[in-house]
Amino acid sequence: MSLLVGSSRRNFLHTARSGFGGLAFSVLASSWNRRLLADVPKNPLFPKAAHHPARAKRVLFLCMEGAPSQVDTFDFKPKLETDAGKPIGNGPLPGAKLLPSPFAFKKRGQSGQWISDLFPNLSSHADKLCVVRSMHTNLPNHPQAFVQLHTGLFQATRPSLGAWVLYGLGCENENLPGFVSISPPNNNGSTTNYGSSFLPAVCQGLRLGSQGQPVNAAQVTNIRNNRFGKTDQARQLDLIRELNDKSRETDPASGLTDGLLGAMELGFRMQEDLPRALDVNLEDKATRAMYGVDTAETDNFGRQCLMARRLLERGVRFVEVCQGGWDQHRNLREDHGRRARSVDLPISGLLGDLASRGLLEDTLVVWAGEFGRTPYSQFGLDGDGRDHNHKGFTIWLAGGGAKPGTSYGATDEYGREAVLDKVHIHDLHATILHLLGLDHTRLTYRHAGREMRLTDTKGLVIDGMVG
Repeated sequence: MSLLVGSSRRNFLHTARSGFGGLAFSVLASSWNRRLLADVPKNPLFPKAAHHPARAKRVLFLCMEGAPSQVDTFDFKPKLETDAGKPIGNGPLPGAKLLPSPFAFKKRGQSGQWISDLFPNLSSHADKLCVVRSMHTNLPNHPQAFVQLHTGLFQATRPSLGAWVLYGLGCENENLPGFVSISPPNNNGSTTNYGSSFLPAVCQGLRLGSQGQPVNAAQVTNIRNNRFGKTDQARQLDLIRELNDKSRETDPASGLTDGLLGAMELGFRMQEDLPRALDVNLEDKATRAMYGVDTAETDNFGRQCLMARRLLERGVRFVEVCQGGWDQHRNLREDHGRRARSVDLPISGLLGDLASRGLLEDTLVVWAGEFGRTPYSQFGLDGDGRDHNHKGFTIWLAGGGAKPGTSYGATDEYGREAVLDKVHIHDLHATILHLLGLDHTRLTYRHAGREMRLTDTKGLVIDGMVG
């Protein structure tokens, strides 16, 4: 270790390159060696201490792209039934009429959470949920709102929530990516939603699959090198780093180059571990059935959720799984029903599985769409669809220090606008970081002449959401 004093990480690799090929995988994969190299200089992915005691160690984001209707899922509004068909008033659509939910609501669990019949399996976990019924965001347009949900702002490209979490806490498994996005949409901001922007490039999420395509472990077989064994791959990486060091002498390389080299090194290390982590066929039949795997309507999302659990228990810091198709301007009853059936059993299985393994206590699960939907029917669509609504919608959290069996905030009597204990996206992000042990005002990165942060200059930790 004394040989490293006053040296840089690259100088060490340069000096040791003659023996690098012989050491091969043991050099790159050894946890002792990785820890040694990560300190000089500091590796952005090396595990870091939190700002304060954390309630959660990791995050699982269940992203419902397209905007589920709060008044048909978790925000019961009896007035929609009694005033059905009445004009909403001075709304954006002339003649818009109040539309009652086609789905029955019931109080669930000892906590009495109002949850509709769309989620019969998830309802059994009502006492684990912190339901936030007073969310609001800036715009009712999918691309902007989806990006804001993920990055805090929509006006400029900013790092995603997962990238900030990875930057703030690092990764607990050197052979797996610290941030994974499973089946993200190809629109609504696309790569921005799991990108790192001005943060170190190694903080970007690894995308697995894309929305609309079945996800499986075979999608990562391309990380295997069919031409070279591990020894030759290690020598190849050593040569690339040597060439990069020489280039720095005359023209300092950008952070993107460092990120690319880091990604290559990570790809080398995860050739064995990542495909195995994603292989849900290694689970027993009962576990797969719990998630709805091998059942047509729930198989794809169930696989995502089971993959997510396998990644989280191996030290991955942030995992997002995505289910699109919630944008029901028409055909609400049928299509919201179809979307809910595809996620209800998998999410129920996931929460039960995390709890039984002792993982839910320090895993923060977040269920959210980019905004909600209007309490009135969309004009001209035969009363079976709802428009966009950014002024009031519902999300929920579970585990990881979120206050269980509670609801926070409220919308008005029709569910149109948040009126009590309003929670903005910045507040949600601040609270998520707080549960992870991170102070959102201290988690900063200097860029463009100032200290940037996920919550910009806003955001409050919502104590009522913290258990």
